[in-house]
Amino acid sequence: MAVLKADAFGHGAVAASVLASGATAVGVATIDEALALRAAGVDARILAWLNPPDADFAAAVLADVDVAVSSPAVLHAVGLAALAVRQRARVHLHVDVGMARDGSPAEAWPSLCALARESEALGAVGVVGVMGHMSCADRADHPQNARERLLFRNAVRTARRSGLTPSVTHLAATAATITGVGDGFDLHRIGAGLFGIDPSGTSSALRPALSLTTQVAAARQVEPGTGVGYGLDHVVDRRTNLALLPIGYGDGLPRAASERAEVLVRGRRRPLVGRFSMDMVVVDTGDDRLDAGEPVTVFGPGSLGEPTVAEWAAWSDTIEHEIVTRIGTRVARVHRSTSVAQTVSTDRTLEALRA
Repeated sequence: MAVLKADAFGHGAVAASVLASGATAVGVATIDEALALRAAGVDARILAWLNPPDADFAAAVLADVDVAVSSPAVLHAVGLAALAVRQRARVHLHVDVGMARDGSPAEAWPSLCALARESEALGAVGVVGVMGHMSCADRADHPQNARERLLFRNAVRTARRSGLTPSVTHLAATAATITGVGDGFDLHRIGAGLFGIDPSGTSSALRPALSLTTQVAAARQVEPGTGVGYGLDHVVDRRTNLALLPIGYGDGLPRAASERAEVLVRGRRRPLVGRFSMDMVVVDTGDDRLDAGEPVTVFGPGSLGEPTVAEWAAWSDTIEHEIVTRIGTRVARVHRSTSVAQTVSTDRTLEALRA
């Protein structure tokens, strides 16, 4: 299952590509995300797993979207919507195996399974799956992994003893797939891994798929003692050249990376100086006086020496997932494949490499 929530982790419209590359289903967080994929022509199986009781379950049922259920309230809402539109809802029961987050608490699981069986008997729902999510899967040797696998197996056993016949069981997301601690079930939910992010830090097989580029808006030479940006936190200590880039925290660059981050320009890394602004940042280019319109790479796979998403995450004291998902709508998305190259002219460009 290709997980394409949050606009495919910020990568844009890549559903057709991941399905053509072998994914058999798509996972998203919300019904709205699922409906958008249906409207875009995706006809593969879609699962939406995070919806409140007042979500538009009728629309999901009519669009043949599977929904996850983790409480009696949501099960009741799904069942009512399905009966109203006279079409059985496809449901994945979601059990909490240890995160105290989404999913039914273990003590409430038997009653949820019993209610789901009653709802099946009424023709309202069909339980087609059981799912869970692991808390420490990025560390293969963590003792919690064994406990959560056992809890999940017991949950599946309880569901089947209740008379339910789920055709798919799934526990592993990207981390659990890479480390192997989520193996042994019917499918794997791969999100971050599709785009080259390894939460476990143990794989050398993944390649970052995203590049963020911009271009110089203006450049100037400044003298020693010149302050840069709000608060004049950065003061240059020598004669140097500064270039203004039309991209800032309003486009997703983390302000926490101010005075830490670098970009690639003319084949060399150069530091971003001063506080990040909403719409712009400043790069110290040393002896190089740049021209307006010159390309600048903010991050990429790293193969040409450019900073990577992992480095930006470290500069920002966060994770790679946050860096890629926060890139804003002002940044144009350009999708490239190994066979077709497409380019656009824009001040800010996000490129996602497709298989």
